[in-house]
Amino acid sequence: MPETILAEPEHSAGDEREQRIEKLKALRAAGIDPYPARFGVRQTVEESLQAFAAVESAAGNGSTEGQVSAPNVRTAGRLMSLRVMGKASFAHLADSTGRVQLYLRQDEVGQESYDRFLKLIDIGDIVGVEGSMFRTRTGEVTVRVSEMTLLTKALRPLPEKWHGLTDVEARYRQRYLDLLTNERARNTFVLRTRVISAVRRFLDERGFLEVETPVLQPIYGGAAARPFVTFHNEMNANLYLRISDELYLKRLVIGGLDRVYEIGHDFRNEGVSTRHHPEFTMLEVYQAYADYHDMMRLTEEMYFSVAQQVLGTAHVTFSGQEIDLTPPWRRVTMRDAILEATGIDILLANDLPSLLDAIRQHGLELEVKHNWGKQVEELFDATVQSDLVQPTFVLNHPVEISPLAKRHADQPSLVERFEFFIAGQESGNAFSELNDPIDQRSRFENQGQHRSDGDEEAHPMDEDWIRALEHGMPPTGGLGVGIDRMMMVLTDTPSIREVILFPALRSKVAE
Repeated sequence: MPETILAEPEHSAGDEREQRIEKLKALRAAGIDPYPARFGVRQTVEESLQAFAAVESAAGNGSTEGQVSAPNVRTAGRLMSLRVMGKASFAHLADSTGRVQLYLRQDEVGQESYDRFLKLIDIGDIVGVEGSMFRTRTGEVTVRVSEMTLLTKALRPLPEKWHGLTDVEARYRQRYLDLLTNERARNTFVLRTRVISAVRRFLDERGFLEVETPVLQPIYGGAAARPFVTFHNEMNANLYLRISDELYLKRLVIGGLDRVYEIGHDFRNEGVSTRHHPEFTMLEVYQAYADYHDMMRLTEEMYFSVAQQVLGTAHVTFSGQEIDLTPPWRRVTMRDAILEATGIDILLANDLPSLLDAIRQHGLELEVKHNWGKQVEELFDATVQSDLVQPTFVLNHPVEISPLAKRHADQPSLVERFEFFIAGQESGNAFSELNDPIDQRSRFENQGQHRSDGDEEAHPMDEDWIRALEHGMPPTGGLGVGIDRMMMVLTDTPSIREVILFPALRSKVAE
């Protein structure tokens, strides 16, 4: 259906609502149930249009009004427009599959029904219709209504079509109105479902098993983030909304499930921005006998496959820049990326004092972090990230910021880890997973020291995870992909709130 622009939904506050309530009373007084329990739909709008097109094609005619009449259709949807022309009226009805014009004549539906339609039915009401289909002189396929049934009386009007809405927040608070009247929003969320289905197909076809792990966890872990905490009355204990699925999924690898993945919601108690949301959808994938190079290939092949399936192309546009998702993607170490951008070699400035000195010498003003690894990350974020428009894997991060990743064999201060960037934003993270329980305990102990130094995102000690590791985990590659950020890239959407159906908002009293 054509795009319409939302207007302030409360534009006439109680007046129109009161008028509709009076119409509701009149309907009931006439013995008409304004909220019947059922209506036998035989075709969706799309199916109705396809049936008419087939009849028209078989007749070899598609241009002259009324010469082709399809068999009766019985469909239902919401009234989106209404135009009265004396004893005849035109309207548009829309369901989730499309939009079709309706044509009502007093002499065909009966004067009583026609008068009731004009007086008691409003735009926004949900109706069922039955009738034959024809093409008007202007070429629009139309249902000639022989019977109309009110299915739901709407007590509030739809947003006005032409005035527009400057308050974007209203679109998020009343997403149902956004979906009803904004074709771009509707298409975005239909596409989101198709993207997630395509991701599942890609992994299923490669032998991965989809699993479910706990959302409420006794110890949060698997990422550097502050958690949401809640209290379980029966257990008399704090529980945390997961910040990652990682440690439970790797327990499954230890248990002999060599290829697993989960698509689910994670929660991080952090700031909200165009790229961050406290509740988000994450894909995590773990593969035994693989490393971070295997995860790179899996990532670029998955993005390419999904784009081809849902968009029909691997070339997308984001903020006016064309992005090519075709493998292979660029690979660059974090050291080389920073050196190229700033002239600073992090392996020479390999402790916090020397790195801070190099940053000052190069005229950069950055927030001072608690340790060398955090400062490297801050330097990278400030000087490199925004320039990574084309898909890029950035490899080999500091150990301090990667407590769950295997050390790099040639550079023990770094780990076998990558993040990948598209359109200047980080879209995923992967490791060769640390499977040495002695090293893991030491990393957690170091994280404890970072926490004592003021790092609120440091990883907590997890004795149960170490116990699991001591039973032996095979060499494993792990990958985390932000589904919301994937959607942002595939739909050319600059704000994460546009790809989440019901984004978190500050409380507001209902009007």
